[in-house]
Amino acid sequence: MAVPSKSQLIILASYLLAGAALLLVLLKGLLAALFSGLLVYALVHVLSPPLARNISDHRARMLAVIILGSVIVLLLSLAVWGAISFFQSDAGNLGVLMQKMADIIEASRDQMPPWLKDSIPASAEAIRETITAWLRAHASQAQTIGQQAGRTVAHLLIGMAIGAMAALYDTTTPPNYKPLASALHARVVNLHSAFRQIVFAQVRIAAINAAFTAIYLVVVLPLAGIHLPLTKSMIAITFVAGLLPVIGNLISNTVIVIVGLSHSLSIALASLVFLIVIHKLEYFLNAKIIGAHINAKAWELLAAMLAMEAVFGLPGVIAAPVFYAYAKKELTDRGLV
Repeated sequence: MAVPSKSQLIILASYLLAGAALLLVLLKGLLAALFSGLLVYALVHVLSPPLARNISDHRARMLAVIILGSVIVLLLSLAVWGAISFFQSDAGNLGVLMQKMADIIEASRDQMPPWLKDSIPASAEAIRETITAWLRAHASQAQTIGQQAGRTVAHLLIGMAIGAMAALYDTTTPPNYKPLASALHARVVNLHSAFRQIVFAQVRIAAINAAFTAIYLVVVLPLAGIHLPLTKSMIAITFVAGLLPVIGNLISNTVIVIVGLSHSLSIALASLVFLIVIHKLEYFLNAKIIGAHINAKAWELLAAMLAMEAVFGLPGVIAAPVFYAYAKKELTDRGLV
């Protein structure tokens, strides 16, 4: 049996350390910090090459990258603040949305077929009681939501700062790594590449999905004389939920169909048909945008999300597409898949 060479052992060690780091991220709730850092790192790497071509002086280029990183961190921080503000406002408040959806379901019971009517609570008050009972059963978790939200925002800011500093070092300092550091850097580069391919592609898909939904809600239905409530909330939820592959569509579609019931059952069914047609068309778009980058089908990502959710819960669902793309890239680079 051949004895592994020193270089092979170093590469193996880098894989083990990278795997342990990603596992630690999931176990210790550091996913927000990792993804925010990778996002800033990716944006700086995308925008810094034009600066390098136009600025020859090393100090000037370093200053330009520092300013660029600071602006990116500021803009992302404002985007997070804006999203939080929107979902706390009357237009985007999820509590208000759930209350209105409960009222819509109660008002629409007479339009529902018997098999569906028997499957949902009898009234809005019954729906509220169901939600209240669930909250009581998960009281200990609910008490920590505020603390976790504060920690998540702190992790986002710290992650962005780390990403900006790492990008500054990478883009302004000539590489001079020792063997293990070089192997670990290769793992980080592959993770960054997988993150950039998945996340940037998913943002484009979510934006296109939200645009189609906005056309339907703001243009098509009003032209037919139909004006649904909560239009802004539904468009915002469609975009935010669309950042999650596959499952995001289920979340946004459910909200739109239920709100469609506020007008009539026929509009809810028409909305469902429209959404099914749009998402069937989007499968081709998804295959082109994501599949072309990582050579993965929708069922592969869904299977990865299901497995990660079973082990790590909601963070596993969010991390699954990026982690799967990263693992597949590493295996592809080694000629194993």
